[in-house]
Amino acid sequence: MRSLHQSIVNSSSHVQRLALLLCLAALAGCTVGPNFAPPRTDVPKVWVGPTTVPATQPAATSENLSQWWKAFNDPVLASLVEEALKSNLDMRIAQARIRQARANRGIAVSGIGPSVDASGSFQGSQASSGGQMGGGKSPVTNQYQVGFDAGWEIDIFGGVRRGIEAADAQIISAIENQRDVQVTLAAEVARDYIDLRSLQQRIAIARKNLEAQKHSAELTRKKFEGGLVSKLDMANAQAQVATTTSQIPLLESSARQTTYAISVLLDREPGAMVQELSRPADVPAAPPTVPGGVPADLLRRRPDIRRGEADIHAATANIGVAMADLFPKATINSSLGWQAADAGSLFNPLSRFWSFGPSVTWNVFQSGRTLSNIEVQKALEEQSVLAYRQTVLSAFREVENALIASAKEQEHRQSLTEAVAANREAVQLATKLYSEGHTDFLNVLSAQQTQFNSEDALAQSTATVSANLVALYKALGGGWDEDAKVAGVQGK
Repeated sequence: MRSLHQSIVNSSSHVQRLALLLCLAALAGCTVGPNFAPPRTDVPKVWVGPTTVPATQPAATSENLSQWWKAFNDPVLASLVEEALKSNLDMRIAQARIRQARANRGIAVSGIGPSVDASGSFQGSQASSGGQMGGGKSPVTNQYQVGFDAGWEIDIFGGVRRGIEAADAQIISAIENQRDVQVTLAAEVARDYIDLRSLQQRIAIARKNLEAQKHSAELTRKKFEGGLVSKLDMANAQAQVATTTSQIPLLESSARQTTYAISVLLDREPGAMVQELSRPADVPAAPPTVPGGVPADLLRRRPDIRRGEADIHAATANIGVAMADLFPKATINSSLGWQAADAGSLFNPLSRFWSFGPSVTWNVFQSGRTLSNIEVQKALEEQSVLAYRQTVLSAFREVENALIASAKEQEHRQSLTEAVAANREAVQLATKLYSEGHTDFLNVLSAQQTQFNSEDALAQSTATVSANLVALYKALGGGWDEDAKVAGVQGK
């Protein structure tokens, strides 16, 4: 073992030479391929769409966007969103992709350093006697060999460094992808919750109107039995009751299905949330003002836009990886080992062998493979740039759509509020006149149906106002905090 130690010490000078050559090569090295430059995008100065209260509208900042669901002042909604962000399966898949990207970076980084292989072998052999008469067998010879082989490819033209650069960009892309999943998930949970509360409210409205219609039908039956109205009036009253009754099971079915959807978003069994969410509650009220900001903020806020920029960076770096194949590759190889005929003298200094020296390889002719690969990478970069542009335009459109929808739906809701008040008064007057015999039942029937329709429409509009605000928060990239650590993932 002392001989082994001495041999390793003697070989340290070769390792030092290797390190020196590597440093000189790195200092003289260059990095081929284009350098990444953030894409330039023409951004409008202001939003086109109207806003609810432009004069007092707050800017879209991290503070009012990162946990926008709290602006609805609904504890149940807040708890559902926060639980989904912790347990949702899509979130966990996105976290796994970040870990995958970071592991891929480790693979890329490994190319910058040396590789060392250890080997050991034993071979026994006996030569042929040649078939000569009287000849004895040849002696058996043994050979023991152990050793180490080291290789170090010097990254002169930066192919490995470009690969690391691409891997870094892919980590950023994976992180932004998780943030995008988070933005989408928070909005989806909120929309489903708003839909559930709206359906519960519509069920209550249908049942309330059904009771009023049953009362009118009973009044009509008594009038018919007294000979005061025709059988047609009684048939119309019964038909209205049956029609309203038929709508309730459909609403109940939709409410249950929406509850199932919320449960799955929280990584629970579909029926796990039925009891918890079965008690009706009001639709979360939209706050009086919504954040707007300026279009330029969107480029810094939306995770899908940030992910698109990282994808361009990775594609640009991959061009350099491909271009490095056009140039020679320099490798420093060394080996150290011991070889002997018997195990006892294997580590004798006289059994040692070693080799050390650089080598250069150059793929001079590959039938255009390297050049074609460069063109492939350039085409992928072009696709990334175009996809980024498309993402930006889509983001601007989503914000504009949400702004106009939010403003116009509030106008719609205001008109429906006035219509409901007028229709309720009309039902009261028509019912009173009918009971006194001053009008026919068709007026009561029409007034009741109009009231039911307007109240149902108002409930839907109230939910739409809140849902449009959720869509605006999502379009603005709300739902994540840049200062917070990526959940469940260690830093690189």
